[in-house]
Amino acid sequence: MTDVVKARMASTVLLTRDGEQGLELFMVVRNHQIDFASGALVFPGGSVDPSDHDSRLRSLVDGVAGLSDEMLGLMVAAAREAFEECGVLLARASGSLDIIDGARAQELGLKYRKELEANRIGMADIAEMEGLRLALDRLVHFAHWITPPHMPKRFDTHFFLTETPSDQLLAHDGHESVDSVWIRPIDACKEADEGKRTIIFPTRLNIEKVGRSQTVAEALGVARAAKVVTVQPISEMVEGGRIMRIPEEAGYGAAELFVEGKPGKAARIRYADGRERKTEIAMCTKD
Repeated sequence: MTDVVKARMASTVLLTRDGEQGLELFMVVRNHQIDFASGALVFPGGSVDPSDHDSRLRSLVDGVAGLSDEMLGLMVAAAREAFEECGVLLARASGSLDIIDGARAQELGLKYRKELEANRIGMADIAEMEGLRLALDRLVHFAHWITPPHMPKRFDTHFFLTETPSDQLLAHDGHESVDSVWIRPIDACKEADEGKRTIIFPTRLNIEKVGRSQTVAEALGVARAAKVVTVQPISEMVEGGRIMRIPEEAGYGAAELFVEGKPGKAARIRYADGRERKTEIAMCTKD
């Protein structure tokens, strides 16, 4: 029997804003040279780093009273990835209630993003050096997915939802991600169905889930009121494809999904009511 690969803890952040036609998501396109889900449209995120568990952090953040050390590390990782990959800095000057403005975020991005990416510093270092507090109270726990045990690369990923500070400019890092876009959930799904985008299975379902809300305020309210249910898909091979089973109470609108296609290839999700969705069968989230 093959040994099960231990899942790596990871965080992903859904950066949102209200556009002229409703809620929009900031998404990035994975570098084609990366081995997993290359070229896919994804949410910013990645593995939890040792620096995300720095013992100084609990005194340098807002919004984590009563949380476990594990959840604190996951939320710090989400904030770090948002800054490292996109330039969004969820932070306040010590003593202030306001999120830092776009000019300050850009200045700090030029100063620290490459250092963060190279693991030469962590978010605690930046907070201490710049007199900041990380605004983790801006993050709302949205979803939790664990890669199935049979996969060779596994992640235990928590998704967080946040409203993007209105005057901060977002941009992909040019390394892990090579393009970026503000996009409505309905348009992301439409472009995937038309073959214009590659979107992997967990990403697709979470796009659809947040896309049920018309505004950021509505999405945040729904997420705060909902219980996050862990999803570890169970796959059963059947004629013509596979059945993917997920907990119905996780809020994705179905407990069983029929998926046509093979792992790593373009596929089609069929719902019980006859709806169809295209996806990429790769049961991991972003590294």
